[in-house]
Amino acid sequence: MSADSPGTAETARPLVALRSATGAWLIVATVLASMVGFLDAYVVIVAVPAIKRDLGGSVTELQFVITGYLLTVAALLLLSGALADRFGRRRVLEAGLLVMLLASILCSLAPSIGWLIGARIVQGAGGALVVPSSLAMLNGTLRMGDRARGIGIWAGLATLGTTVGPYAGGWLVDNVSWRWVFILNIPVIVLALIVLRFVPEVVRSARTAYADVPGALLAVIGLGGLTYALTAGPASGWLNPVVLISGVLGIAALVVLVPVERRSPAPMLRLSLFSSRQFNAINITTILLYGALAAANYLLVLQCELQLGYTAAQAGAVLIPESAVFLLLSPFSGALVARIGPRWLMVAGILAIAVSFFLLSGASAGQSYVQAILPGALVWGLGVGLLVTPLTASVLAAVSDADLGEASAINDGASRVGALLITALVPVLIGSAGGGGLAPAIEHGYQFAMVVMGVITVASAVIAGVFVSNARTGVPAMTPGPRVHACALPAVDRPLTDQQASKESV
Repeated sequence: MSADSPGTAETARPLVALRSATGAWLIVATVLASMVGFLDAYVVIVAVPAIKRDLGGSVTELQFVITGYLLTVAALLLLSGALADRFGRRRVLEAGLLVMLLASILCSLAPSIGWLIGARIVQGAGGALVVPSSLAMLNGTLRMGDRARGIGIWAGLATLGTTVGPYAGGWLVDNVSWRWVFILNIPVIVLALIVLRFVPEVVRSARTAYADVPGALLAVIGLGGLTYALTAGPASGWLNPVVLISGVLGIAALVVLVPVERRSPAPMLRLSLFSSRQFNAINITTILLYGALAAANYLLVLQCELQLGYTAAQAGAVLIPESAVFLLLSPFSGALVARIGPRWLMVAGILAIAVSFFLLSGASAGQSYVQAILPGALVWGLGVGLLVTPLTASVLAAVSDADLGEASAINDGASRVGALLITALVPVLIGSAGGGGLAPAIEHGYQFAMVVMGVITVASAVIAGVFVSNARTGVPAMTPGPRVHACALPAVDRPLTDQQASKESV
């Protein structure tokens, strides 16, 4: 069978040098794929008020425009790694991009809010295939000696894209239509698909044909039921039968997931990794912190557009100073981690982010950008610049070298679950009601909700300070991954053995 045939013990194709034509195509393809995932996840936030004006919809329905995508990405993220093992990373990445292309067209044509939510859920299924496959393909295709530098180039280019994306999306909302926010990524997807034709499918070893479908279904039911209950509860009432049944079913599915994964011959979530106290603590920290980051970003954009009078483009640009500070600090953070360890650097970064949320909670109508946003944005960038590298290092320090790829994927999944669940709490925090508008809810609930994000962030700092240690020495400086408005994708910045390479797409 050919090297692209799935499910066989194949002879590996030669790995690629970074300084080669194929290496350059590989970097371009993975950067473009990462940018597509970002655009579909978060650029849509700047379009929410415009979608409300055009399609209507309750606060709950508008919330599902955001969380519908996050739900399917979070639920299917780990399963997609098994599919990549079965069918090949490039093949799964191409399939995910095609799904996102179709879903983007459906989103742009949506005649109703229900149609848009459904298309966003499909879009998330494509995103779940793209997110882990792009970095796994980068790691698995480059020669081991070139992987660290390749990840660094990938991270820098992808970060620049994520900085410009919200502004570009906002400009389209202001000058064309909110529908063009979904069209924005179509040229990127097409270009990524073209470039991928120049990237080989490198297979390192025989892979199991088993895909953990029961685990994936339980994850979808669990996260979906819980998310629906949290989002619809404020509007419909917590004792509403549909809300109550959804919440109970979601919790039950997540509880059942544990024994199912324990008995699975090839689980998407290997429970033995959770025997490490530090690994558990850092993932709880990640859920709380990255959830607060995602929800705070959503709240800030809504406050800027609905209360401060910003255009969509201006709202998309408010955190550009945060990105600039992050890019300046991240190299120094990596050097500090190698010298003093991750623990207190990470705690300092998390606390700085909490301070930024408290500062931004005071943003109100009548203030200039320098008064309302800039101080908080700068402190936000300081915190993220200090945080990303030690958080990644502490995750990887908690497991053996053979488990680095899987540990990174689990932590990435934790950040997305946190973003999903805490963003779903926004209607509760702003006090929205079934018939209430988004603007009045933000007017009365923004400050309280941002303070709550700060408190959640402080709680994550306490967990990190108590349970994370510097016990493992020799942890290298990590290259920070591209951020989703301050959410980083964990990246392994060290050469991997063949055994580790076989796990990196999980």
